[in-house]
Amino acid sequence: MLLGSYFWTSFFMVCSLSSSKVNVGYMGNFRCDLRILSDANQFFIEKILEYHDLLGCFSKIYTNPTFVDEEGRLRIFPYHDSTLSPHGCSLCPSNLCKGQVLNNIQASAPESERQNFIYLGDGSGDYCPTLKLGDKDYVMPRKNYPLWNCIFSDRAFVKAEVREWSNGEELEGILLHLINRISSERSIL
Repeated sequence: MLLGSYFWTSFFMVCSLSSSKVNVGYMGNFRCDLRILSDANQFFIEKILEYHDLLGCFSKIYTNPTFVDEEGRLRIFPYHDSTLSPHGCSLCPSNLCKGQVLNNIQASAPESERQNFIYLGDGSGDYCPTLKLGDKDYVMPRKNYPLWNCIFSDRAFVKAEVREWSNGEELEGILLHLINRISSERSIL
């Protein structure tokens, strides 16, 4: 499962609910590989995950790298260095093409294992990776946010099943339903 750009901020609102940490663990019980794909930055994301004791729940974070220089200033660098190797995507900012990152994740997944991707997002930067999802995948846009608007302005471009959500309770219910559904389908095969 991938958490898109602005979504991870929303995810922490969900985590303020008492059951959410348990549910992140619950996802792991079904061999869910939780990853964050964000246009924010490494320092900010890791600090929030550490604060909520969730850093260990995610196998990978794809974001703009950071370091603190010798003067104590936080330095943020682009995920894709556009001067060395521009990604060429007109939908994404020059610093990060989430669609390219998702393509790399999909390509690295073992062919012997059936993969289903659940992509959660709300920003317009989550539209490009949404277009890379297949018909066995899911995209969960936050209702009335930029990703939702992009998807529903022309639904024909999106192959993945769309499951919209408006609040933390809806998000949690839909997500757990999808995980149970995927798990059941895998056990039948």
